[in-house]
Amino acid sequence: MTLTGIGVLLIGVAFIVIAIFVAHVLNNLAGVLQGVEKTVQQLPNQLDDIFKETGQLIEESNHALRDLNDKMHQLSPLFYIMGDVGNVTRKFSSSLVDVTDSLKTKTSGANEVTKKNKLGGAYGSFALGYYWLQKKREQKKEKRGVAGRESNE
Repeated sequence: MTLTGIGVLLIGVAFIVIAIFVAHVLNNLAGVLQGVEKTVQQLPNQLDDIFKETGQLIEESNHALRDLNDKMHQLSPLFYIMGDVGNVTRKFSSSLVDVTDSLKTKTSGANEVTKKNKLGGAYGSFALGYYWLQKKREQKKEKRGVAGRESNE
């Protein structure tokens, strides 16, 4: 065997080693591709399940939205009524403010007259006397009512 023959033999052995190594790598790559194939085969079934769930979710969302719209439609007259009540109370309170202002203006004019004529004490005394007279009458009526009930018992 000459050097050329030994060189060719070494190249042949090297090709065999490289071929075995490449075969091993290709065998591993084939296993990976088989796993990918199984995954890809299962993908349509999984996508069908996902699409079914998504469809049900959208359907439930639409149902909830319809229900919410119905309830809001039923409540809208109540909101209109509350708005009307608010407007009425606002108008009523503004009219009360107007009445109060006019009474204030009238009483301030009367206050000036009483100060001018020095009648404030006389009016106050008259009002106090009238109040006491009314209280005494009420007390007498109550005493008569209690005495009448005791005699009936």
